[in-house]
Formats: sequence, structure tokens, C-alpha cells
Amino acid sequence: MTVRIGMIGPGGMGRAHIERIHSVISGGRVVAVSDVNADNARAVADQISGTAHASSQELIDSPDVDAVMITSHGPAHKPDVIAAIRAGKYVFCEKPLAPTADECVEIMQAEQEAGKKLVTVGFMRRFDASYREMKRILDDGEVGEALMVHCAHRNPTVPDFYTWDMAINDTAIHEIDTMRWLLGEEFVSVRVDKPRKTSLRFEHLQDPLVLILTTESGVRVDDEVFVNCQYGYDIQCELVGETGVVRLGDQELVQRADAHGRRNRLTMDHNQRFGAAFTTEVQEWITAVANDRHTGSTSWDGYAAAVVCDAGVQALTADGEVAVEMMPKPEFYA
Repeated sequence: MTVRIGMIGPGGMGRAHIERIHSVISGGRVVAVSDVNADNARAVADQISGTAHASSQELIDSPDVDAVMITSHGPAHKPDVIAAIRAGKYVFCEKPLAPTADECVEIMQAEQEAGKKLVTVGFMRRFDASYREMKRILDDGEVGEALMVHCAHRNPTVPDFYTWDMAINDTAIHEIDTMRWLLGEEFVSVRVDKPRKTSLRFEHLQDPLVLILTTESGVRVDDEVFVNCQYGYDIQCELVGETGVVRLGDQELVQRADAHGRRNRLTMDHNQRFGAAFTTEVQEWITAVANDRHTGSTSWDGYAAAVVCDAGVQALTADGEVAVEMMPKPEFYA
């Protein structure tokens, strides 16, 4: 079976997904697109010999679309995710599931009314080979219980439209979800430390910042977010356990030594660093859809990340610790 995918919002991320679905991944094909920019929808449809729909609802309702992939701007996600749920179609939604926790609650309510898990949120780091190995080591007890995790999320630069709150709800959201998945528990509090600002870009940002998170069992996670570091896309993670330490080493596959010293090349963007994770993520989703089952993160994961982000944004504008207050987890997502 070839899963016929309708894509809503085929921008840069969407086009990257189309490329991997059509050239690397098996079992699926993007056959339809829709976009608020009709010219872009027609251009992408022409490239894939597919159909450009006048609206996202028209695409979702099409009998020629088996499953929906949403790669549009975050604030536009909720109505399209809910429409896909009501149409009974599996939907892959790039992060965030929705910009606010309240909107995520609406999505969860629609999904529970449908009586079936249909929503997968695009948290691709769960599919990264090194993060998966780190989780296996922790789950197997090879370093004892987790005590601390040190993270860093550094970008060479960000565009002018990157707003002050995006450091939390667009960038740190990746570490927030990955640490929930890695540690297997929720966060209960958030604090933001504010180091000296870089002089190189955008006065309106607190850049860098350090997000300090505490889990239910007391594990401390710190996440350095530095989105104008200039030198590369540098993702770091070090898990400190009772009897050992595990650290990501993804960018050290090839080391060069010469008169300038020993070094390895750094990637410059998320598609380079997490290309294999994106491929694994989408392949697993297409395979699951073909077998009428859910895979990957759930709407609850999208909600939980949004609640922590809301608390993080609050902490960014205030001093001190902010409590993370989540609703009880529905049995549907247990």
C-alpha cells in the first residue's frame, strides 16, 4: 500500500519532507498540497505531479488523501489538526502542536471524542540515533539513576522575525520534549537565568539564556539557548548518572588533524544535524499509517511541551521559579 499524503503548508520544512518521502522513504507519496500562498501550492503541486487544493479543508476532505502532514506556521495548526481528526485521518503535525496549552487541550478533546489516537507531533529528536542510545543506556540502568542533564542548543543566527519568546517556545521546546521522553517524567518547575547578552545580533532578545527545569523526581536539567553563536548549529547533551556520564558525540564522526590542531566539522542547520532522524521519524509514521496504528509522540506530548513552554515564557519575564501546572493525564494517553 502506498500512503497518499496531503501536505498543508509546504514551505521549507514541507519541501524537505517531500524530498525525503519521494527519494529516500518507502511506502508513501505526497499527492496533494494546500497553502495560504496559492502560487506556492501550485508550484509544489506541479513539481510532484499532484493536486493543489484551494483550502486545507478541501485537501483533508479529499478521498484521494489517506493521511495529512501539517508543516504550516504554528498558529495555523489547531483547526487543521482537528479537521483531520474529524475526518478520521492520521495526521503528522510539525511542532508545536499548537502555540498554547489551551489549544492543545481542544485537540486532545477532539481526538478522545474520535476514540482513536490519530495525531503524531513532529518531535524528531526522539528518532535521533544518539539520543536513542542515550535513552537505552539510562533505561538499562548502566549509569544508575539520572541526576542532572546539561543541554545546549546553539544556532549560527536567527532571522529578524524571531521574537523574544521564540527562544523558549520555538527553540528550547526541542529539549523540553526530548528530556521528558528521555527521563520518562514531567517537569514541575522552570527558571530562566539571563547571562550577558551577545552584542552581535538583535537587541530585543535575551541571548543567550539558560532554562533551568526540575522534574518530578528532582532531576535538574539546564538548557543553554544561544541563537546567535555565529560558528555553527551545535546541539549538546550530557546526562549525569549515579555511576557514569553519557554525552552526545554525533558531530565527531570524522576528526581532522593538521597544523591548526584536531577538530571536526560542525553542521550549520537542523536539516544537516538531524537529517537521519527526520527520515526515521517520517518513515515510521508512514509505516504505522499503512498498518492503521499510531506511532511517535502524541497530542499529550504536544500539550505537555506547551505547558512547560508557557511557564518558561513567564519565567523569562520574571525573576524566580515558575511552577508547571498540568492537567491530569487522560487515561486515553496512558
